[in-house]
Amino acid sequence: MTRVAAIDCGTNSVRLLIADVAHDTLTDVDRRMEIVRLGQGVDETGRLAPEALERTFAAMRGYAGLIERHGASAVRVVATSATRDAANRQDFVDGVRGIFGVEPEVVTGAEEAELSFTGATHDLVRLSPETGLPCPEGTRPPYLVVDIGGGSTEFVVGSTHVEAALSVDIGCVRLTERHLRGAGSPPPAEVVEALVADVDDALDRVSGEVPVERALTLVGLAGSVTTVAGMALDLSEYDPRKIHHSRIPATRVHQISARLLEMTHDERAAVPVMHPGRVDVIVAGALILDRVMERYGFEEVVVSEHDILDGIAWSVTKP
Repeated sequence: MTRVAAIDCGTNSVRLLIADVAHDTLTDVDRRMEIVRLGQGVDETGRLAPEALERTFAAMRGYAGLIERHGASAVRVVATSATRDAANRQDFVDGVRGIFGVEPEVVTGAEEAELSFTGATHDLVRLSPETGLPCPEGTRPPYLVVDIGGGSTEFVVGSTHVEAALSVDIGCVRLTERHLRGAGSPPPAEVVEALVADVDDALDRVSGEVPVERALTLVGLAGSVTTVAGMALDLSEYDPRKIHHSRIPATRVHQISARLLEMTHDERAAVPVMHPGRVDVIVAGALILDRVMERYGFEEVVVSEHDILDGIAWSVTKP
């Protein structure tokens, strides 16, 4: 057994997973998430803001203490879309190295997609027909894994491994800053139309490069998807055990996306499963999921609480 620590530094949040990895099993020791909005303004300025860096470093200092306390023997820090896009990414790299003593990896979109696929499908793949064991009900490979992040969304098709992948710049933070900035009230129709057009342009590119039509199961990842699932399940509080591997119909996703577009900021904040740091970006995130399901004809999405963070943890033990 190996105790590892995985850190995923995205555009909206920084997350930690300390886990024990043994053979084909990953067991959580501690799992944390803080909304730090590292990607604040990156789409407009091309730089990481000093205050965003400090929020991120503050969260990471806390994580470093947890890693030491739990005695993890190996640490991997991965940064994604916001850091990829930033001209001053070296400020981030230097700060993280000073906190953890390891070099953070600013991964490419393709690498991010592979880690997301591994994390999301590991417990599906080991139960798939290829292994001679039954799949969880309603899940059949090939999978289309869609990871809706803050700065980008990854689309990955595969069964037991990645067969095709593409990362496109339609994350929930990026689109909120581009179209919905300061929208405390429901956005006007022309703003929604521009937002939808932005998403659809990206989906056109995905269709041209990723064989989404081969996928039999849509697997949705990350906070926008899990929040929509919590709303669809009418949970009185966020419960990852009920959300993980839930199956949400496309009609329900569309209803929730439409409802979120009509809500004020305060009404969204009052949703029981809504994380405070997701209130302003959930409209764009839900709309991305809705458009994916509509454009590609999926009748339901299988929601996974396991994602790139779990993929990073699995990767730490690989030679």
